[in-house]
Order: sequence, then structure tokens, then C-alpha cells
Amino acid sequence: MTESPKQTALPQRRLALLPGLLIGAFVALLLAVIMARVQSGPLAALWSALSGRNTRINSEGSVIERIQKLQRLETVVFNMDKIVTGEKDNPILPDFIAGDRLMMIVHGQVVAGIDFTRLQKSDIAVQGNAVRVHLPNPQILITRLDNSRTKVYSRNTGIMVRVDPNLESQVRQEAEGELLQEAALGGIMANARDNARATVTSLLLGMGFEKVEVE
Repeated sequence: MTESPKQTALPQRRLALLPGLLIGAFVALLLAVIMARVQSGPLAALWSALSGRNTRINSEGSVIERIQKLQRLETVVFNMDKIVTGEKDNPILPDFIAGDRLMMIVHGQVVAGIDFTRLQKSDIAVQGNAVRVHLPNPQILITRLDNSRTKVYSRNTGIMVRVDPNLESQVRQEAEGELLQEAALGGIMANARDNARATVTSLLLGMGFEKVEVE
């Protein structure tokens, strides 16, 4: 069977168009590169109008919603390992008769951070591409003793008295108080604020702001 002239002409037309398409694509690419390199003049203005992008900055409402999604952000953890003792004595009888002494190895943690649900709209100011945020005060979020690593190391009770069941819980309470005190002396609040400031700054820069002030 022989092909008709129309059937043979169609592939030939497609082949004839292919060089033209390739040349057109090459010219378009070359023009794009040239215009992208132009720094001034009418061509630069034309290219800027064609390829320019608009910068959109979120309002205070959007900013506070994004920050509040952080909720209670734990920004710093303070760990403590120490030995805490507790004892009860008798003003008359010696300890080996009426005393009660307990020594405990304590491992604890204090977690500080910021509760961003307390952030108010008045704490945020947006002006163009700049934003200023006033953070809530940092606070202690968690104080805990690790029960798996907190153990009674020794217990000495006088021969004439019973073991006081409340002494261990009292020592634990004392350990938590010392834990909080040492965390405060270690600057846990300042570290919590600094870490929260860094987190919020990164968040706002990612939202498109060019100038960010977090205090």
C-alpha cells in the first residue's frame, strides 16, 4: 500500500517546524538572561515589571496567632544532682535512741519558658516590614524530681522510736526548694527569655519581616 501525498507531507511539516521552535526557545532564554543582567534603563524597568514580586506582611492579628501557636514554650532545662539530708532529733535523748536521719540522692529538673497564651494584641506593633513584640515574662513551668534516679541512700532510726513516714516526703520537698533556688542562681529566667527571643525572632523573619525587635 502506498502513502498518499497528504500522509507524507504531515511528518515533513513537523520536522520543518522543529528547528524554528528550538531557535525561538533559545532566543527567549537569551533575552531573559540579558534582561536579568541589565541594571538600569528601559529594559531594566520592563524586566522588573515582568518579574517583580510583591512583599506581603501579615497584620498584628496574624502575628499574634502564629506566636500563640507556640503555647507554653519550654526554652531551658536546669538539671541538678545532689545529696539532701533530713533528720529529727530529741532534745533530751541521743540520736541512737530517739533520732531519725535520712540521706537521699536526688536528681531533679526545672523547666522554664514562656506561656505565649498570655500574649496580648497590644504587645505587638507592625509598621511596614518592621515588627516589635513585647514578650510575657518567663516563668517556671515544671519542677520535678526523677523518681527513677532519686533514692534513699541511708536511713538511721533510733532504737526506741518508729520510722517517721513523713520524713522522706519532707526531704523531697526540701530538695525541690533547693532545686528552684539553684536554678534561679544559675540564671534560668534570663536564659529562658533569651531563648524565647531567638525563637520568636526566627519565626517573624520567616514570615517576611525585615526588621524584628523582640523585647
